[in-house]
Amino acid sequence: MEMPPGDLERNLGYVFTDRALFEEALTHSSYANERGCPVCSERLEFLGDAVLELSVSETLYLSRPDLNEGGLSKARSCVVRETALASWARAVHLSESLRLGRGLEAQGGRNNPSVLADAMEAVFGAIFVDGGYEAAREAAMRLMPMNGDGAVEPDDGKDAKSLLQETLQAMGEKPPIYRMIRRSGPDHAAFFEVEAVTADGRVLSAGSGNSIKAAEFSAARKALVSLKGE
Repeated sequence: MEMPPGDLERNLGYVFTDRALFEEALTHSSYANERGCPVCSERLEFLGDAVLELSVSETLYLSRPDLNEGGLSKARSCVVRETALASWARAVHLSESLRLGRGLEAQGGRNNPSVLADAMEAVFGAIFVDGGYEAAREAAMRLMPMNGDGAVEPDDGKDAKSLLQETLQAMGEKPPIYRMIRRSGPDHAAFFEVEAVTADGRVLSAGSGNSIKAAEFSAARKALVSLKGE
């Protein structure tokens, strides 16, 4: 069953005024080709790529005075790379609302990192057109990995999430799943709670933060402490 757009919007922290624009962002070209739809997400994808790059660049510039130009460029590439954007898409359960063609659906397109990353870009392109740059930047900031000081902390090394995945794999288990269990507060000051769960459904820990990514890192750190104690 597809997630109603309202749920996805709540996860994004943005409500669309133009519903047709939102639907366009969720329509993959494979679906449009099969159904004869006049539009698909590709144009919004193109726009969203640029919007995200500017949003991340501005946020990094403001939050990381410790980084020089080279450091900022490296950090930005880590934040907007395909695997990171696919992770954002999973965090807001974007795949459940995508409109995919039957062939792509059968090939597992709903879990394909490239499909998810492209869809995430299209959604940010749609937010930009619908609500302007600040709305798009605020939505991106809710998903960017932030540390406790509110600075962007790219997932580019042996961070808590990477270490937790390696630890579980060394124990013969699959990578953990992060699921949002609660979102509270107004859109401009939202607070998220996330659980780190093993593939068999065992809850390792729960974490919280002012973005989904921050909550995930918090949950991963607590899980590592718990596993070390065991």
